[in-house]
Amino acid sequence: MLADIAANAKRGSKAAPISPMALEAVRRIDALFDIEREINGLTAEQRLERRRQDSQPLVEELHDWLQTERVKLSRSSPVSEPIDYMLKRWNGFTSFLGDGRICLTNNAAERALRGFALGRKSWLFAGSDRGADRAAFMATLIMTAKLNDIDPQAWLAEVLAKIADTPISRLEQLLPWNWTSTQTAAVAA
Repeated sequence: MLADIAANAKRGSKAAPISPMALEAVRRIDALFDIEREINGLTAEQRLERRRQDSQPLVEELHDWLQTERVKLSRSSPVSEPIDYMLKRWNGFTSFLGDGRICLTNNAAERALRGFALGRKSWLFAGSDRGADRAAFMATLIMTAKLNDIDPQAWLAEVLAKIADTPISRLEQLLPWNWTSTQTAAVAA
């Protein structure tokens, strides 16, 4: 990490000094996160507009600053490696500037994967490759339902009950993003 302030604080007097360059990089990136906190909860279009107005100039300044500072560093400098890492992945980092739906961080994706990481030992013994494929298939169905704000258990129960009697031309209606539960449809009628 560029400037692991918390880890250095724990080490006390034995801590390696934190590079002023690393602190400056963190300060600049924190300014982007401040903007993201302000626009949290806005529509994708509103976030995109604010990013173009407020974040874009900061990102351009950060890029120019990183390139300028990198030239001053030797290959063996501990700060050169994280700067090189960021510059090589610059397009990925800046993708949030072109789409209001994209988050600056990947925290949501990591939280979504947490259940898989916690269950890894249990799934190690799926019984066979076919069993592992089935488990992956079911996990995909469940996560797709969740991403579409649908109760996976209700959706799967209804789809499994209806799928045999549903004509192929209407199977698309059972997909999570098209599905309306029978109970919801009955209440609406």
